[in-house]
Amino acid sequence: MGRGKVELKRIENKINRQVTFAKRRNGLLKKAYELSVLCDAEVALIIFSNRGKLYEFSSTSSMPKTLEKYHRCTYGALEPGQTEIDTQKNYQEYLKLKAKVEVLQRLQRHFLGEDIGELGTKELEQLEHQLDFTLKQIRSTKMQFMLDQLSDLQRKEDILLETNRNLRKKLDESASALQPSWETGDQSNPYNHHPLPQSEGFFEPLQCTSSLQIG
Repeated sequence: MGRGKVELKRIENKINRQVTFAKRRNGLLKKAYELSVLCDAEVALIIFSNRGKLYEFSSTSSMPKTLEKYHRCTYGALEPGQTEIDTQKNYQEYLKLKAKVEVLQRLQRHFLGEDIGELGTKELEQLEHQLDFTLKQIRSTKMQFMLDQLSDLQRKEDILLETNRNLRKKLDESASALQPSWETGDQSNPYNHHPLPQSEGFFEPLQCTSSLQIG
């Protein structure tokens, strides 16, 4: 009965991951050696563990020479005025930058709570202190942002109150300016001082006799 298909994904269990890494690393190194012997091929193999430990194999006596050949084939001929030493320096600088990027990526995973099972007590304490410091910085920045927002709202409130006071003042001034004209108009109106005469009743009795003549 054949083996089932293995799903390629990260092994979550730390012990199983380390065991699988050791087995597959040794198998890969063995295959590289066999390829170099059987096919007379120049083989260079570089492996870094997730903790940064280096494992390498070179079928020649010098790994840098194989890497130099790889560099020439990958990046082409030298540019005008560029020496082999300059190319080697640039490549070394590239390797350093690549290593720094890998370290930063590993730290980022640690900050996200990933791959922390492989860390020791001291490394976990350092990570905890760094997270505490980062959390304090975030809270301080958040508090300052909220205080700035509150100050801006208070400033807007003061502006609105001042505008309201100015409008009320203008309204009071307008009302005071119109008051004398109203009083003058009341005094010059004759109907306000001579009331209309009132009659005792709406109807007056008609004068008529009580006798009726016929013919």
